[in-house]
Amino acid sequence: MKVDIHTHLLPPEMPRFAERFGYGGFITLDHHAPCRARMLRDDGKFFREIESNCWDPQQRVVECDAHGVQVQVLSTVPVLFSYWAKPEHGLEVARFLNDHLASAVATAPRRFVGLGTVPLQSTDLAVKELERCVRTLGFAGVQIGSHVNDLNLSDPALFPFFQAASDLGAAVFVHPWDMMGEAKMAKYWLPWLVGMPAEVSLAICSLIFGGVMERLPRLRLAFAHGGGAFPGTIGRIQHGFEVRPDLVAVDNPVAPRDYLGRFWVDSLVHDAEALRAIVKLFGADKVALGSDYPFPLGEDRPGTLIESLTDLETPVRERLLFRNALEWLGRSHEDFAP
Repeated sequence: MKVDIHTHLLPPEMPRFAERFGYGGFITLDHHAPCRARMLRDDGKFFREIESNCWDPQQRVVECDAHGVQVQVLSTVPVLFSYWAKPEHGLEVARFLNDHLASAVATAPRRFVGLGTVPLQSTDLAVKELERCVRTLGFAGVQIGSHVNDLNLSDPALFPFFQAASDLGAAVFVHPWDMMGEAKMAKYWLPWLVGMPAEVSLAICSLIFGGVMERLPRLRLAFAHGGGAFPGTIGRIQHGFEVRPDLVAVDNPVAPRDYLGRFWVDSLVHDAEALRAIVKLFGADKVALGSDYPFPLGEDRPGTLIESLTDLETPVRERLLFRNALEWLGRSHEDFAP
């Protein structure tokens, strides 16, 4: 069995939110060829080319079957988070995306699991939409960004959301977006190659140092891209905590290394030795298959890297391919039985 916790889906058509709300920044779709579309900013600026597997659940099932993936966890494309929008408009965007996501899950409920999106620019609205996602739409949880506008995830204003997620037993998938330093990284695809890993580490460190993980030990967090830059810099992070507690340990006196094994990461690291390293660092029970399907920076055939590690014992391989994902989601194998 394979359960892929990191895949993205969007609706086949996007409303003209800029016209509706009276300001720009939103994404539209231009279906310029059969089974293809351009994602455009509402000023017409090109963002990304996508194919029908980005919006068509039936095409996803066909490709899942070809790749041996039994279950995909669906979440929106992070550029659609729209945290910068006015709160009431952010809620409208989130509800539109979540309703579409629920309809996609309903086409194949034993093949798909939903992670909703919430308007984190308003914690109150985010909590209400989180509750709707879990209690009404039946999602396993939500996907959120690595920061919310100028707020890191440690900001006290966001804590009620994490509290609500913990109380609901909702899985929270943290994905990088709106990358730091993007203005200095115009060439070489650097926002995706350098900025994304840094954003994930920012999110992990914020949630550790801000005491969110300490205060909410039952909160089920998973981070994209193998934890980004965090695994490669944990030594520096721990050392900084030890030598400058006056700067680092101001909100949480517990060492960063004490949180290893307390959260999940996906397996999307594109390198066998890197995968071995994160399994050793986080634990064989805290790394779950994630592919970033259907985007080019992802894994073409989900699980290939895990399967390439022929030295892994069968129980460890099963954990990486599906058991860890099910534990994080709060689901069981029987939920997806034919």
